[in-house]
Amino acid sequence: MRKYLLALVILVITAWAANLKLYLKDGGYHLVREYKVESDRVRYYSVERSEWEEIPLDLVDLKRTQAEAAERQAELEKDAKVISEEEKVERELQKQVTRIPRDPGVYWIDGKETKIIKAAEATVHTDKRRSILAKMSPIPMVSGKGTLELQGAHSQNVFTNPEQEFFIQLSETERFGLAKLTPKGAVRIVENLTFVPITKETVEEPTMVESFQQQLSPDGLYKIWAKEPLEPGEYAVVEYTENKLNIQVFDFAIKPAK
Repeated sequence: MRKYLLALVILVITAWAANLKLYLKDGGYHLVREYKVESDRVRYYSVERSEWEEIPLDLVDLKRTQAEAAERQAELEKDAKVISEEEKVERELQKQVTRIPRDPGVYWIDGKETKIIKAAEATVHTDKRRSILAKMSPIPMVSGKGTLELQGAHSQNVFTNPEQEFFIQLSETERFGLAKLTPKGAVRIVENLTFVPITKETVEEPTMVESFQQQLSPDGLYKIWAKEPLEPGEYAVVEYTENKLNIQVFDFAIKPAK
């Protein structure tokens, strides 16, 4: 769709640029395809009548005509540059898409390599027990509070680019985003949990980071990156069903470059 829009924009700009206003000193103008000054006359191709015509040079406001033509040419060149840059970005993005596997997961591109971030093993921690969370298998809980945690104070997936981009291939239609994790001793807290026994709901409270999400293919491939550069810390790309304790966590850390 984007390619068609770009082609349409180019077509419109080309059509717009093909016509010029040949201004007259009385304030009027002729819409022309082109013109040329020949001695004391101006010869032009009339868009209205689709034929060549002539007019005395004394009647033409040549300075205004040339000034506007130069201004429009500069605008054209500017628009053409923008379109060219957009096409370049689009081509680069499509190259990236071909490099991402269609197996569900989170990926990132490192130079010529495509690398995967494996889903971390998340643990539900309450005062009474710890239970390993299995995707699509919510754990029944009694009323109370808890946390969803990852073992280890720091992620093994370290990035120095605070504007790191990720690709996520969904296996089904799910919500996803970027979450900030909270280190606490030997674990990282993904989110706080509240268990409601009557409705059997789990109220989840992750700390989400504002992000951009761009769909790259109809089969669930997306690109995701933070709206603002990430501060040094622990983060994760999360795929989840809201308040169902059904979540996958792909953890990473942002550290300053040495």
